[in-house]
Amino acid sequence: MFCSIILMVINLMVDLEKNIQYIKGVGPAKATLLNKLGIYNIKDMVEHFPRTYEDRTKLIDIIDFMDGEYVLFVGKIQTDVKVQRIRKNLAIYSTFACDDTGNVKLTWFNQKYIKDRLKVGISYLFYGKVQIEYGRRVIDNPQIYNLAELDKVKGIYPVYTLTSGITQNYLFNLINTIYEDEVKEEEIFSDEFRKKYNLADINYALKNVHFPENFSAIDRARNRIIFEELFLLQLALMTLKNNSLGMKKENVYSSVDEEDFLKLLPFDLTGAQKRVVEEIKKDLTSDKVMNRLVQGDVGCGKTMVAAISMYIAVKNGYQATMMAPTTILANQHYNELKPYFEKLGINVEIITSSTTKKNKEIISNKLKNKEIDILIGTHSLIEDNIEFNNLSLVITDEQHRFGVKQRMKLTNKGKNVDTIVMTATPIPRSLAIVLYGDLDISIIDEMPPGRTPVKTYVVDKTFELRINNFIRKNVEAGRQIYVVCPLVENNETLDLKSVEEIYEKYKNEYFKDLSVEFLHGKMKNKEKDEIMQRFKENKINILISTTVIEVGISVSNATVMIIENADRFGLAALHQLRGRVGRGSYESYCILKSDNKSQKARERLKVMEKSNNGFEIAETDLEIRGPGDFFGIRQSGLPEFKLANLLKDMKILKEAQQAAKELLKEDKYLKLAKNQKIRNALFDKFGEQLTNVAT
Repeated sequence: MFCSIILMVINLMVDLEKNIQYIKGVGPAKATLLNKLGIYNIKDMVEHFPRTYEDRTKLIDIIDFMDGEYVLFVGKIQTDVKVQRIRKNLAIYSTFACDDTGNVKLTWFNQKYIKDRLKVGISYLFYGKVQIEYGRRVIDNPQIYNLAELDKVKGIYPVYTLTSGITQNYLFNLINTIYEDEVKEEEIFSDEFRKKYNLADINYALKNVHFPENFSAIDRARNRIIFEELFLLQLALMTLKNNSLGMKKENVYSSVDEEDFLKLLPFDLTGAQKRVVEEIKKDLTSDKVMNRLVQGDVGCGKTMVAAISMYIAVKNGYQATMMAPTTILANQHYNELKPYFEKLGINVEIITSSTTKKNKEIISNKLKNKEIDILIGTHSLIEDNIEFNNLSLVITDEQHRFGVKQRMKLTNKGKNVDTIVMTATPIPRSLAIVLYGDLDISIIDEMPPGRTPVKTYVVDKTFELRINNFIRKNVEAGRQIYVVCPLVENNETLDLKSVEEIYEKYKNEYFKDLSVEFLHGKMKNKEKDEIMQRFKENKINILISTTVIEVGISVSNATVMIIENADRFGLAALHQLRGRVGRGSYESYCILKSDNKSQKARERLKVMEKSNNGFEIAETDLEIRGPGDFFGIRQSGLPEFKLANLLKDMKILKEAQQAAKELLKEDKYLKLAKNQKIRNALFDKFGEQLTNVAT
């Protein structure tokens, strides 16, 4: 009996690890496309969860349509399909449909077949998203079915993330094929644990997330899967924190008076900077390893806090390093800090991708011989040939731009290294505490005196001429301009401004006599660095870019930030972009362009007019916008969740956090037999990060 159970488990593991290519209906070509979605085997497909669901369980009368809702309805075609050719490669096909309660305008883009598909006087079944425009109901690109298909169409439909060449129907049929066999995942929670936290069995959850019986089943299924994801995250963070708290360091610092450094500065530290410096000093002079997040708005003075921390490290006889995400930013830190440190006899060097092989060898030798006290750089710092003599302090700027492995590789160049990670991404404190469970948090919530707030205005296309005149006026006064677009190149299906389109207009129509350049993430790093350097040197009047300039060089002469289709950005991202101007003594402006008529979109953008406080904006964005793409970019260092959303699922996150605390209180190293499956799952997911944790 025991042997048969073992064989059954082995067979299940083999089933889950089976290459997706060999599933019926896949093959090599489709497998390559599925790989782009992170689907390599059956387990990956089972865990490729729907991102949302379409509710087609009931028919809706046209009079009951609500703005923004998806509806299934029966409509009789009232008019012949009209064709409107907007430009080359864009034709709009439209008609009206009605029922006994009202009518709706239906439009399709570049769907030539619609003209022959729909007949006046015939009723069809439609499914699509309602828009209310000036009191009129409109649905763009609705799906069309014959009335005979009603029973087949009604139900709850999963909606999956796709890639080119893979359709919703294909994924739905594929998951159906997989579930024709008895595919089961191993349950990591005991019956006692699941009962305590009211969790569904994992296989009930997996089946109902793809084939829900009803919406209650979806909620129960998602709750279970999300709980497990967040529980393992919190368990990993707490294990890391407990381990680092218990880790004694050899490099305990003596208290240092930083007055020699401070008196070189042409300004006084703010109260917030002083408070954070004291928190760091307390960590450095303790015998426990420091892991601290320093969070602060753009321009709040994080770099000086980092400089003082490095000064204390060097005065204690140790080396320090500071890693930035771009060559431009690394150079900026180096050029700003080197003059201060040189006056104090502290040797500072920089290493980036631009550093020659010969100079890298020289720097490496100096590091090993302790002829360099502070090394500032980019990813080049983690190269194997860069060896420190006694590295004690590692500072990572804009930490979300680096992965866990990169940060670990740098800290592993020293022994029991103290770590500071810095970010200007404003995150509400309550969320930061949960997000960075393995870090202590310091917040610089005060701006230096004399920094003039950037004046912000929300405008629409009617202001185009005035904005162009305003740009010219600022350039004639010697100032520079940023223009940010949501896209790199034109996209027929998205009516959004692109870098290419705006560059062509500015360069060849509006500002022929000015120096106009563009910048985007698809360009090579060397090319991007050269353009930003020329902009810094005022050789470029107008720089048109994507959000790649969100974290970039400080150009005090840039006074105008124009953001096209501003409603397409999160408030946190808009605030980061706005922080690129207003860095000098000149009055600066941020112009948010949007033609979005939605009240919610306008309300969000108006927040930017009223506030320059990143933390206030982050809180408001969370309230108004909901979860969405709050961060703009995923916080690296955290896993890429299959289903969990750190904002939307805050309630589950807190429950999972409490559950992890209780479990570790009872069984610190997860040694009890009932917790072995949890331990195995934890090390499967976070093994590399937990390598130093007691086993």
